[in-house]
Amino acid sequence: MRRMIVAYKERGAVALAGVLAEAVTRTVLVAMGQAGEWAGGRFAVVPVPSARRSVRGRGHDPVGRLAVLVAARLRALGLGAEVWPGLGQAGRVADQAGLSRAQRAANLAGSLRVLPAANGPPASRALLLDDIVTTGATLAEAARALHAAEMVVPLAVTAGATRRRS
Repeated sequence: MRRMIVAYKERGAVALAGVLAEAVTRTVLVAMGQAGEWAGGRFAVVPVPSARRSVRGRGHDPVGRLAVLVAARLRALGLGAEVWPGLGQAGRVADQAGLSRAQRAANLAGSLRVLPAANGPPASRALLLDDIVTTGATLAEAARALHAAEMVVPLAVTAGATRRRS
């Protein structure tokens, strides 16, 4: 999975988006089946944003593309999923590589916000989506920003996770 995500995200292998979206969609369906509050109603699929410089460097927005595909798959299954790219960077953060869990959380604190120019969310509930989780600091920061905008975030999902180091 790691090689697939790196190829998709960093090497422009965008043909892998469909495979990753299918894996994420299946994960979402299992998680939703365990949480009854998803029955019926609309919800926002919110991609965790990459820094603009990263998107420019890669030539694409991997998480944004994944969110569009996952939402389309969920709608095809009768769920009220709508992509809402309402989060944005509030400032620069240091590279996360090599940082401990506490350092990552401190590095990301206050780094995301709901964009003032974003149209309001399509629903009050959000499915938070990212490509990979390492310590959970990015997902926690994204959920914090959405909660500040009075959104409920009952579920966050990623395509992969790094192994936990002890």
